[in-house]
Amino acid sequence: MARDNIILKPTRIDGVRIAESEAIADDRGWFVRCYCQQSLSEIFQDRSIQQINQSKTSKVGSVRGLHFQYPPHAEMKLIRCLQGRVFDVAVDLRAGSPTFLHWHAEELTPENRRMIVIPEGFAHGFQVLEPDSELLYLHTAMYHKPSEEGVRYDDPRLAIDWPLEATEVSERDQTHAWLTPDFVGIEMATLSR
Repeated sequence: MARDNIILKPTRIDGVRIAESEAIADDRGWFVRCYCQQSLSEIFQDRSIQQINQSKTSKVGSVRGLHFQYPPHAEMKLIRCLQGRVFDVAVDLRAGSPTFLHWHAEELTPENRRMIVIPEGFAHGFQVLEPDSELLYLHTAMYHKPSEEGVRYDDPRLAIDWPLEATEVSERDQTHAWLTPDFVGIEMATLSR
């Protein structure tokens, strides 16, 4: 692996990728490239980073999500763990997708230096596996409250296999509706970048 590259690896869900960075280490510690437009050009195409957010979640078992934004404010997210350990989940909500309502999870830690790339049309959430876990989020669209939506983390249609019992969930995330039988997904044709 070239030291200046971030390597993209596919997952079983089209569009969800894992970006891995090689650390350059010596007696002082290590250096890692977290973001490189050139290395990530394959996924970015005409997108650019519009917003960067950081979260800290203190209690083990806490769940945040599952969140998304409808087009035309749908966003690609790149998520990296800066401290602690999380079980990070992407759920395919794209109408007509062969993996509609399937989910992919990655354990993210500072040590494995993985970043999950979640495209537009997916809901995102995570569970904290170590105290005081911190995530860094890179977004290709600005937060747009009228376009914001969520899916219940415990929706039976998704059957996400969370590693721990959900011990802390915000009131907002608990009030997201379960998917109805007639939910056919998010129409991505209206997406404009």
